[in-house]
Amino acid sequence: MTLLRAASFSDIGKVRKENEDRVLFNEAALLFGVADGVGGLPGGAEAAQAAVDYVNAAVQAVPRDAELDLKAIVTAANDAVVSLGLRLSPGLGIGSTLTIACIRASRLRLAHVGDSRAFSLRDGELVHLTEDHSVENEARRRRARGEVVYYSESQRGALTRCIGQALPPEVDLLELPLAAGDRYLFCTDGITRLVTERELREIAAAGGTPFAIVHGLVELAVKRGGPDNASAVAIIVDAP
Repeated sequence: MTLLRAASFSDIGKVRKENEDRVLFNEAALLFGVADGVGGLPGGAEAAQAAVDYVNAAVQAVPRDAELDLKAIVTAANDAVVSLGLRLSPGLGIGSTLTIACIRASRLRLAHVGDSRAFSLRDGELVHLTEDHSVENEARRRRARGEVVYYSESQRGALTRCIGQALPPEVDLLELPLAAGDRYLFCTDGITRLVTERELREIAAAGGTPFAIVHGLVELAVKRGGPDNASAVAIIVDAP
């Protein structure tokens, strides 16, 4: 049986009037992650809450010994957020990022849409497990295929995929075997825009408890101005 320790922490920051981040934290189901309401659209908090609520209920409905289809679950969560958006904001819709992982059979299964991020730390090496679904990264991928792509510098960080879009988003999936000592982090961009990956590695590797890790990350982001909500989840695997 997998043994782990985990913690989450979220702060509204110093600028926003509402915390539109949501944390997915279910130790019984070994289900963790973050969601961040899309800026510029109404109902960000509602979109993030609906996304994590749907995923939480759907994962718990799947028996531990049955196959877990995170792609289907995230796609259905998108439909749920779309439906909510039709009621809350029929003209613009609502949206959220979603970066989650569920641990089953000594493996971590990750699903990702948007620009929240997941990292692993093993033997002191920090690995970026997700790629931001942004205009800049989409342009880079298309250019690698030989396409000519231009974009406004002001739009480089704009999302190209989110939960709540009319067409089901492409869901990035990853599966990793667990090892004792592994550490996993999930962060919204209120942290990753202000904390470097070097600093993130140092905080995650410093020892201590999962709460010390998430509190350290959030506290550093807020200390640097806290322009956005900042949320993190940390997992330390004791036995896979």
